[in-house]
Amino acid sequence: MKNLNFLSLGLLIILTCSCNEDVAKTVKEPTPSNNIMHYLNQEAKKLTKNFSSNSLSLEEWNTIRPEKYHQFIEMMGFNLEEERNPPKTYFQGTLQQEGFHIEKFYYESLPNLFVPANLYVPDNISKPRATVIYLSGHSHGQKVNYQAHARRLAELGFITLIFDTIQFGEVWGHHWGPYNKGWFNWYSRGYNPAAVELWNAIRGLDYLETRNDVDKENIGITGISGGGSQSWYFAAADPRVKAAAPVCGAGTMDSQVGERRIDGHCDCMMVNNGFQMDYTDIGALIAPKPLLIAQSDRDELYGIESTRQFYQTLSNFYKKFDAENNISLVETPGGHSYHPKSRKAIFSFFLQHLMGKEVPAEEIMDIESNKEKLLPADSLNVYNGTPPPTDITKTIQHSFIKTAKIPDINSREALKNHQNKVKEYLKSRTFGAFPDSAIDLGGKMIYRTADLAKHGNKTYSFNSEEGWELKVNFFYRQPQDEKSPLLLVLRTPGEERWESEGYANKVPGIHNIAYLEVRGVGEAGWAPELNWHVRRSAAWLGKTIASMQIYDTMRALEFCRTLPEVAPSKISVLGRDGMASIAMYAALMDEKCEGIYLSNPPETHDQPSPKNGRDFALELLNVLRITDTYQLPALIHPTKTYFLGEIPPAYQWSDTILKEVVNEQIHIIN
Repeated sequence: MKNLNFLSLGLLIILTCSCNEDVAKTVKEPTPSNNIMHYLNQEAKKLTKNFSSNSLSLEEWNTIRPEKYHQFIEMMGFNLEEERNPPKTYFQGTLQQEGFHIEKFYYESLPNLFVPANLYVPDNISKPRATVIYLSGHSHGQKVNYQAHARRLAELGFITLIFDTIQFGEVWGHHWGPYNKGWFNWYSRGYNPAAVELWNAIRGLDYLETRNDVDKENIGITGISGGGSQSWYFAAADPRVKAAAPVCGAGTMDSQVGERRIDGHCDCMMVNNGFQMDYTDIGALIAPKPLLIAQSDRDELYGIESTRQFYQTLSNFYKKFDAENNISLVETPGGHSYHPKSRKAIFSFFLQHLMGKEVPAEEIMDIESNKEKLLPADSLNVYNGTPPPTDITKTIQHSFIKTAKIPDINSREALKNHQNKVKEYLKSRTFGAFPDSAIDLGGKMIYRTADLAKHGNKTYSFNSEEGWELKVNFFYRQPQDEKSPLLLVLRTPGEERWESEGYANKVPGIHNIAYLEVRGVGEAGWAPELNWHVRRSAAWLGKTIASMQIYDTMRALEFCRTLPEVAPSKISVLGRDGMASIAMYAALMDEKCEGIYLSNPPETHDQPSPKNGRDFALELLNVLRITDTYQLPALIHPTKTYFLGEIPPAYQWSDTILKEVVNEQIHIIN
């Protein structure tokens, strides 16, 4: 009997599980609301799937490719159309090896930006040789650490250039800004160290073109990790590159963000993504050049499934050019590293595509792995401990991107023209990730009371963006059956209870008051320890926390104007501390606000954060290339600006413009 009961119970459990499985198949999982991790993951998936060139004909792609290429170069932050001379080069000596020699030198990539390099040159060259540029990854010693690759390429007959990056070379500059220094202002400046590395590589090729022993029609590039990502960028950016072999250097955005692989990445591993590109988009710019992708199958930074996915996508794209044989994937066992299989495949690849030699990979000797047979750092280093005294490698992050000059505004027309210029720039370069079409506001009243204000209280909800249902809480000082002015108050992250109410009560007038919690605040917030991840992931997706908060505020303004108790043209916004900047940008882009009320607004985007990123996320992509916070009170005119308390010094610029140009001023409420 006991056994029978046991079997009966077991049967019951099986039937119950089966029933639940059937239910699970028919019930659709609800979309998580106000979940930042889910939202970022979904946005990353959209970006990866939005590979527009996949559905285009070759003719259509050739039409839009110039624009895509221009966007990619603009994200890097320089102009390749400007005429440039070969870089100045300073030779420091030659090392003779068996069958080749090594020229030691440094070149001037930009004024006072010097790049230490080694050039491996086969002996007894009688005609120009195919040349490979080896792009160093994140390893101390750079050209010393990766010398075995350059040596082997030289032994195979290739001239090979290898040089230091601005981090971990003979002079230690910075790749890790947002990553571990809190320099999230890099995003606002439009700066990414990948751009400097790409520029240095381009300038290295400019030097190589001056040499008679270099075959300018057969240039290849390769590298691992940071050098792998740079191989993608270099091949996409420079038409002189004929073949590329990136190693452990790319993954789809949905993998990087969804699997949080981004958390282990240097800031240089993705471009300053104002135009929302995935690596597949960058790969499309390489096509139909020969491309070998090498990837290990247990790489912490790049999942092999992700690599297979974009390899298949790019393979299909290569077919449009009838060049599917020009792209290949080599998978190797292990973590984020080379493997004899990948190295030999790369050597065979370059022999085929740069020299026209068909040599099976298995017949090629691997690199020298005995460190005792390699040269020490003091032999290969160029500076010998004394870099040029004017070298700016350590500070290039401050000057590589030219931020906007203070505008010269001396008339109403000049002010209007600059307003339009700023808004047009922000729409495409800073707020380009705003939804192409807004979802239905779906507003509804979810709570009301007669106790909290003279004429009652209501709480509404509305849809800001897919996955974000926000609340706006109304306190009615005026009868609800009348259209009245409204003060929309942006609550601040971490504020105390009734703190915003205290600031709102300082604003005189006959308005009603509504309180809004945007993303990152209150019910729509997230744990502070996520802030570092959210800030970096958002930037890789072409967003920032601040841009999302600005969009939420603009949607709240749109919703409030639909309510019968609101006078649509009589809405003002109040923001304090970091939220003051959100209020200003929302008013600038909305163009319909009557006024803004500010308390202690930040004076500039160009300021660092704590290393853990747990402060107000002020950054906006590329914004400093066109404007800054202190200019906004002038740019939002005719919307009026009021300060609760003192005007910070930088804002005197806006006050002066308003007084001299439009006979207006910033108003002060004490």
